[in-house]
Amino acid sequence: MTSNVGVIGLGAMGSGMARSLRRHGCRVHVFDVRAEVAQAFAAEGGVACASPAELAAQCDVIVSVVVNAAQTESVLFGEGGCAAAMKRGSVFVMCSTVDPNWSMALEARLAEQGVLYLDAPISGGAAKAASGEMTMMTSGKPEAYAAAGPLLDAMAAKVYRLGDSAGAGSKVKIINQLLAGVHIAAAAEAMALGLRAGVDPAALYEVITHSAGNSWMFENRMAHVLSGDYTPLSAVDIFVKDLGLVLDMARASKFPLPLSSTAHQMFMQASTAGFAREDDSAVIKIFPGIELPKKP
Repeated sequence: MTSNVGVIGLGAMGSGMARSLRRHGCRVHVFDVRAEVAQAFAAEGGVACASPAELAAQCDVIVSVVVNAAQTESVLFGEGGCAAAMKRGSVFVMCSTVDPNWSMALEARLAEQGVLYLDAPISGGAAKAASGEMTMMTSGKPEAYAAAGPLLDAMAAKVYRLGDSAGAGSKVKIINQLLAGVHIAAAAEAMALGLRAGVDPAALYEVITHSAGNSWMFENRMAHVLSGDYTPLSAVDIFVKDLGLVLDMARASKFPLPLSSTAHQMFMQASTAGFAREDDSAVIKIFPGIELPKKP
């Protein structure tokens, strides 16, 4: 395993991934647009870098955990970007949820510089990222896996190798996001109906999480609603973006997605109502005439 690895983006997922790498003995270099977050990680034993380029000059593998394609472009090719500083044969691991066609184009673009690429979206949430138990949906060339494979295993309990070129990982992640977004929207709708009908929300949560109607998203996200805590672990606007990508992929082949379309509209409504940066469970706030539990 390479001793010098870089992580760009220390949000809910990236910070846990960086700590997992450090637990496995890596010297972890980090960059985040919030300099104080990178410095806090350095105080725990990492190395804070002033720019992606500074990080790239010291690392053989770079793991990018930013929000979207635009931020990834900035990390690579913007001012102080890492692409120009990456050594030939180094690996860029892209963990964002993006258009698969964009990911395929990025692989080709980096190959022109002699840089290897892994299309490697992630899932599992902040807690599993912190414990090294998340899932990675990856695709890329065998040489990229040879260089970065042990690092992937250090960050994730499940590393799925879905193809020998970019795109397959992002396609599977988008399908995962279809289900995740629809499940959150359905969970919010069910809880809202229960509240409107006068059912005790704690009792409803207890029954559903032990019944056939349960889902991972109901159990996880409706706990946020019960606590009245909408601190964003994954924000409403993430699903505005991700379900938009789902619909874009389907539109290209004229494939109908009625449930995804409805869920996307629900998250859009929540976003425009002022809840864009709240936890995605805040989609429940679009329902009228219900009294939501308050944060103690």
